[in-house]
Amino acid sequence: MSIFKFYKAKFISSLTSQGFELNDFSEKLSVDIPKQEKFGDISFNAPLVLSSSLKKNPIIIAQEILDIFLKQFNEFQSIEVAKPGFINFKFNNNFWLNYLLQISDEKNLLKDHSKKINIEYVSANPTGPLHVGHCRGAIYGDTLANLLNYVGNTVTKEYYINDYGNQIHMFSKSVYARILEIQKSIKFDATSGLYPGEYIKDIAKSIIKKKLIISFENYDLIKEDLGKFAMQEAMVMIKNDLLSLGIKHDLFVSETDLVNKNNVNKAIKILEDKNYIYTGVLPKPKGDENEDWEPRDQLLFKSTLFGDDVDRALKKSDDTWTYFANDVAYHLYKLDREYDQYINILGADHAGYLKRLQACVTALSDSKVNFVCKVCQLVKLYKSGEPYKMSKRAGDFITAKELVDAVGKDAVRFMMIYRSNDSQLDFDFDLVTEKSKENPVFYVQYATARINSILRKVKVDNNQITKDDLSLLNSSYELEIIKKLSVWPKCLELSAVNLEPHRIPYYLYELSSMFHSYWNLGKENNDFKIVDNPNINLVKARVFLINKILLILKSGLSILNVSAPETM
Repeated sequence: MSIFKFYKAKFISSLTSQGFELNDFSEKLSVDIPKQEKFGDISFNAPLVLSSSLKKNPIIIAQEILDIFLKQFNEFQSIEVAKPGFINFKFNNNFWLNYLLQISDEKNLLKDHSKKINIEYVSANPTGPLHVGHCRGAIYGDTLANLLNYVGNTVTKEYYINDYGNQIHMFSKSVYARILEIQKSIKFDATSGLYPGEYIKDIAKSIIKKKLIISFENYDLIKEDLGKFAMQEAMVMIKNDLLSLGIKHDLFVSETDLVNKNNVNKAIKILEDKNYIYTGVLPKPKGDENEDWEPRDQLLFKSTLFGDDVDRALKKSDDTWTYFANDVAYHLYKLDREYDQYINILGADHAGYLKRLQACVTALSDSKVNFVCKVCQLVKLYKSGEPYKMSKRAGDFITAKELVDAVGKDAVRFMMIYRSNDSQLDFDFDLVTEKSKENPVFYVQYATARINSILRKVKVDNNQITKDDLSLLNSSYELEIIKKLSVWPKCLELSAVNLEPHRIPYYLYELSSMFHSYWNLGKENNDFKIVDNPNINLVKARVFLINKILLILKSGLSILNVSAPETM
């Protein structure tokens, strides 16, 4: 139960019963955690919200509401007015013990407002394995999908395969060059602009072994089949990389399929019918020092009508579609499937695509869809205080699988989501393998293992616990833990509504820290021992409490797709 949503509803009901007209203000009313602990457990902003309509000082309104609440609520130890117009509440201990009894796995928290959501993430060019630079967006998108599913939405996890264009031709030629190297000892030309990575050799060997093509004598005769088979092998490699991260998409959409099925023409025709297409000349790109650049007529999309910096070209000089034109077709394909919300996860190197993507979706949908792009900032790897450098083009990079092999899936997933996607992330190999409080994933998993160790020693039937049993939980440490548990539903809601899954590992770390501190109290003071305590009723009450901690830790870790070990 979210005490914040529950008491917002109760407070609104109480005020409307006393003649307050709140229909126009209910969305602005909120029950939140006060900024400082000394102000109580929850805070209500009604006086500030209502002051302009009632033409009264918010402090006067707060006093009027206070008088009403004092008569109607008895679960508060204190209710106080605070400037500039808040009402602060502190619950009595009896309330917290009742709350502890009711804590459950808070799934489907937002089911009453459930949506059908499409999340496109990773969508890395299929010309090589996933590297560390892809990991963050992959894990952010996957965790966000888990979270949105968890709170009651229906989510489709989608990958867009960029398997069309010149980069794919170069990829196919690279595989062919490696095949000739293997079969005919023709030296691979590393200066030819081909992809030099070792993984190209693996793809070449697989195609040879499977006998997918009989003869490699003439590239022009086999280039289409070779490109298709090479792409299939590349996607097998990428899907295996994703599985090593615990990621499995629901749907893979091929750019080539969209082009071949005439989806690009369909999308451009729709924009043309809306009068968003014209033939014109784009200004010279800023910072472009190319002296050979010449202005030329191009087929353009009026993306500046929708907030973009410049209009966007739809055709190249050879009259083929631009990458952006194919992207327009892909987003039309998404829109045709009618989701309530569309979320694109982009890497930092694609941040410049935000405005044009938003423009094309707005134009295609007549501004009628909920479309959000989230950018994941760069990840920098450090080991022994020195940075690891990556270069996918040169084939000199750390793959996602190598990272997982080095530190484990759990550490990669937890730490990649531990900071907001808007912030650069420093991934420290030494830190994530350290067994200390400084390593968040270790500290959270250690909490689940430690609690399980206690539960193996002490058997308590939670169904037999009553509020009277829990009355022995009267220390400030225990009450603070219960208060922290009460914040979990709000953490889930804020994370889901704001698309900020980093709140979850941060909350889990804070809760785990409180548990470890509570456990260590028993080493310093026998009164706080959980297991070896002569008061068996107190033992049962404390075991009930840590069972609830474990429930929340396991729920949060399941969203992150990180294990909750029973032993460590």
